[in-house]
Parts: sequence; C-alpha cells; structure tokens
Amino acid sequence: MRQKRAKAYRKLMHLYCQSFGFRQPYQILVDAETCRIAISHKIDIVKQLSTVLQGEVKPMITQCCIHELYLQGNSQQSATDLAKTFERRKCNHKEAIPGDDCLLNVVGDKNKHRYVITTQSQSLRVQLRTVPATPIVHVNRSVVILEPPSDVTLQAKARAEEQVLHATVLDKGHTPTSTTDHPPMKNKKGPKGPNPLSVKKKKPPTPVQPKAKPTDITTIKAGVKRQQEDTDREDAEAGGSDILGNQRKRKRRRKHAKSAAQSELATVESGAQS
Repeated sequence: MRQKRAKAYRKLMHLYCQSFGFRQPYQILVDAETCRIAISHKIDIVKQLSTVLQGEVKPMITQCCIHELYLQGNSQQSATDLAKTFERRKCNHKEAIPGDDCLLNVVGDKNKHRYVITTQSQSLRVQLRTVPATPIVHVNRSVVILEPPSDVTLQAKARAEEQVLHATVLDKGHTPTSTTDHPPMKNKKGPKGPNPLSVKKKKPPTPVQPKAKPTDITTIKAGVKRQQEDTDREDAEAGGSDILGNQRKRKRRRKHAKSAAQSELATVESGAQS
C-alpha cells in the first residue's frame, strides 16, 4: 500500500474510532462474493483487511451468506472452506434469505454493533451509504479499498461534535442557583512553616517569684522605738525584786531587739541603694 493511501485510511479509521466508538479488533462482515473473489485472485483477505484498516480484525460471515456458497456446490468448495474459517454471525433467520438483505438487516438503521461491511454488491453499498457510521470495503482488481465516509456519516459526526460543544458551553455558563451550590474554593498559597519534626520543643516557663516590697525606713524606726517603750514598761511593772536578773534579762532583750532592728534597717537600705 502506498504511503499516501495508508495515511488517508489511518485518518478515516481515526474518525470512526473517535466519533462513533469503533474499537479493535474490528468486526468485519464478509459476503459470499468477496470469498469467491479472494479465491479467484489468490488474495489473503484477512491480511489485506488488517493492512487496510491498520489494526486487528475479526472476520465474520452470516448463516445466509454461507448458505449461498453451499448452493453452488463443489464449484465453490474453496470459497466455502475459506468462509468456514470465519466466525459465524447469527442472523436469526429461520429460512435463508439473500446475502445482501441479510447484511442490511444485521447492520440496521444505526449500525449499533460497529460492523465494517466487506461486499462486492453495488446495490448493497448504495443502501449502506445511507446508514451513518458504516465503513464499507470492497475489492477492485485484487486491491482492497476502503471507501471514504458518506455524507450521512459526516453529518452524524458534525451533530455529535455540536452536542459535545453545546454541553461544554452549558457547563461553563452554569451559575449557582441555591445556597448549597458554591463555587470551588481556591487554595491560597503562602509561606510554609518549618518542619514540626525538626523544631525543638519549648521549655515550660519558670515561675517568677514576687519581689518583697521595700519597707519604709521611718516605719522600721517607729517599730523599734515602740518595741523599746514596751520593754521599758514591762520592766517598770515587774518591780525591783530581782534587780540583777531583771537587768540581765532587760539587757538581753534590748540587745536582741537592737540587733534585729539594725539588721532589718541595713537590709532595707541596701535594697534602696540597689
């Protein structure tokens, strides 16, 4: 096959796959006349179909088409043997009908099973061109040819593309009509924080002890004076029975009170200076 023709066939099969859902292996319905032509021209029909469609193929034949080969007897035994190697497609006809009518009935109005039709009947090809999404193959002088898409197929492709485009436009122009239909929130990008595994844990804060309020010097002096007055009053009330003992006690008390007052006064003064 020439490169230009191969490129055209590749684009054509891409159209059928993308717009109408054709998948490999392609299901190919072969009629009785194609089997006879393949034997007479010594064509490997399965290999040629695979080359033309550029993919895996699954050749099939209906019971009515193979019945036509049985009616011709031993003269077409080679064509019958070739047809028996194909997969049998049930057409659900209790009595055999002509092969062209059988293929047209199997394809239907929309070719929902995605068949590729290989036929040598000119009248059948004309009728199949009115069915959208139906690839047609025929043999012309030992060359297998894939026909270009019909006008009905191109119109169906345009309608399918318009429906997809219309649905996309409606989706883009959709506006929220209820309170639950909100536009999607955009993720705000900001500075990233440190890795929590690499950050040291914070130590608990140490309790702060309240500072002692500095005592006023005048208050301390007044307290010392008042303590001395209380001591003198106690001595006067005690009398002079034990003069020596009381004098010793008074000296100790006065000495102790004086030293305590002096130490407290020194502490206050040092705190005030600091």
